[in-house]
Amino acid sequence: MFSKILIANRGEIACRVAETARKLGIKTVAVYSEADAQAKHVAACDEAVLIGPAPAKESYLLGDKIIAVALATGAQAIHPGYGFLSENAGFAEACARAGLVFIGPPASAIHAMGSKSAAKALMEKAKVPLVPGYHGDNQEADFLQQEADRISYPVLLKASAGGGGKGMRIVEKSEDFKAALASCKREAINSFGDDKVLVERYLTRPRHIEIQVFADSHGECVYLFERDCSVQRRHQKVLEEAPAPGMSEERRRAMGEAAVAAAKAVGYVGAGTVEFIANQDGSFYFMEMNTRLQVEHPVTEMITGLDLVEWQLRVAFGEHLPLRQEQLQLNGHAIEARIYAENPEKGFLPSIGTLRYLHTPPAVHFRVDSHVQTPAAVRIDSGVREGDAISPFYDPMIAKLIVWGKDRDAALANMAAALAQYRIVGLATNIGFLQRLIAGQAFSAADLDTGLIERNHDALFPALQPASTATLAMAASLLLSQEAERVVETNNPWAHTSGWRMNGSLLRTLQFADEAGVYQVRIEYRSERQWVLHRDGVLHTLRFDRQGETDLRITLDDSALAGNVVRDGDAFHVFQQGRHAVLTWDDPLAHAGHSESEGGRLTAPMPGKIVAVLVEKGHSVTKGAPLLIMEAMKMEHTIAAPADGVIDELLYLVGDQVTEGAQLLAFTPG
Repeated sequence: MFSKILIANRGEIACRVAETARKLGIKTVAVYSEADAQAKHVAACDEAVLIGPAPAKESYLLGDKIIAVALATGAQAIHPGYGFLSENAGFAEACARAGLVFIGPPASAIHAMGSKSAAKALMEKAKVPLVPGYHGDNQEADFLQQEADRISYPVLLKASAGGGGKGMRIVEKSEDFKAALASCKREAINSFGDDKVLVERYLTRPRHIEIQVFADSHGECVYLFERDCSVQRRHQKVLEEAPAPGMSEERRRAMGEAAVAAAKAVGYVGAGTVEFIANQDGSFYFMEMNTRLQVEHPVTEMITGLDLVEWQLRVAFGEHLPLRQEQLQLNGHAIEARIYAENPEKGFLPSIGTLRYLHTPPAVHFRVDSHVQTPAAVRIDSGVREGDAISPFYDPMIAKLIVWGKDRDAALANMAAALAQYRIVGLATNIGFLQRLIAGQAFSAADLDTGLIERNHDALFPALQPASTATLAMAASLLLSQEAERVVETNNPWAHTSGWRMNGSLLRTLQFADEAGVYQVRIEYRSERQWVLHRDGVLHTLRFDRQGETDLRITLDDSALAGNVVRDGDAFHVFQQGRHAVLTWDDPLAHAGHSESEGGRLTAPMPGKIVAVLVEKGHSVTKGAPLLIMEAMKMEHTIAAPADGVIDELLYLVGDQVTEGAQLLAFTPG
């Protein structure tokens, strides 16, 4: 076995690879950018080497520099993780020329499957069923539109070199085709350096099912069953599970054997995933092959009891596959939820900030006995810690939360319980959205397809509700108790908070606000930690019982309430009964008349670059009209007119970098 490897990646996958390497007694070398100097993956490895500034193209994508570091540190092999250089055939070839083992497939296999159009041509020759479409080299806009018209709408535009949902557009009608094509090509060139696209018929209510394959250099190849990755937003996976609900043994075998045939057709070695799009009737079509380990590989590990990173290392070292097909067994059900720093209510915009408070559910790390591990009920793969920053330079994933159960219902219950215990302060997250998704009728009943989120939009994005009295009481209790503690610390009798008055009680008004509104509660002091809370003319007795570091217990009327309240400046984060509410304690005048213009924003939602300006000074526009397009974190965001009006001035040009909150243009409504 290798004695030392270099991990050419960052975040949770770098930590994941380091964990298995440590278990096998293999030393590890981390590489890091200036933005990641204090990152978790740096601490997880035995050595770490700085390779460049924060942008990936100046650090994690510098293959020659990474190879030089591997040679200088005595590493024998390079594990690329996923993303970055993992599917770069040139990098795999450069490793071989340098005498290093690339822990992945041969460069020839990456070449064969790296282009979606070339891969589909290869599968067509192998008689693997394909979705009707055009996968050729002619990229003229008029020709591609003709092909789309021939295929019939809706069609899907997809970057040939793409992945991760980047460079994909659904086009509903012919007149929208060229605008979508231009946007798709811009995103493709920015993300992959290649603007070639393919056009396919867009199937309605399809499921996304992928097969995990593994091959060694001795001609053996197996499939490790399937994963259902149908629940997606912006063509990016949100929830993954294994096995796929409703999968028959016959269909599983057919898809598995097709995946193995695809892998053998390109001389595959190592871990790979063959992705299929499946109709509700059970028919399936080849989509693509990912020539690397997938983000969602943990659900396969949970149901098979196998460590796929260990298999990668053993196969790369020249060993035989640890198990044969007939030795592989399914055990239970696993679900993975991706915890992201993003705001689902604002179009899933990434959220930038610092993890000022992080509490996770108890996790049992996987235990390995020979080739098989005992499944843990909860597993967390993460590359960040409390105090770390989510920056605009990399993917905003905070963690992968993976649960196991003896069946799907048990796994769903474990996921709901784990999400209820996940608490983050400092930036927006998708945890509340994931809770609604898991609890929703569609997912719980396994009514799955790639449009599930859009189909259930109203249930998943409910109207804002006013803060409950319990939430206000918990925030007020923490505020008042902290004030009392400060009085004790300062020993100032004039600031005592018992509320004693000679001829009556002290009455005090507290004002809190959230996105649903502004709330005034009157506090009538009765003793040091007992009050009467007045809300909307209703009186409630309130008693502060106990506070731990963040745990809070109060009695509201006759109900004992337990929760967690984290104060971040004037923001009070109330976690209670699995829900997260944020209340800002502030002057009500600070919020008077404040609302975002309906229909669009004229400020940058996050740091990024202007990639297209669609209007000119003096133009009259209608509400909702696209004004400009900016790219942030490899995704395009359209800034739309908030109302009918006139463009007074353009403040930025194509190519300009903008900061979060920067005004992008001057606009007069009406």
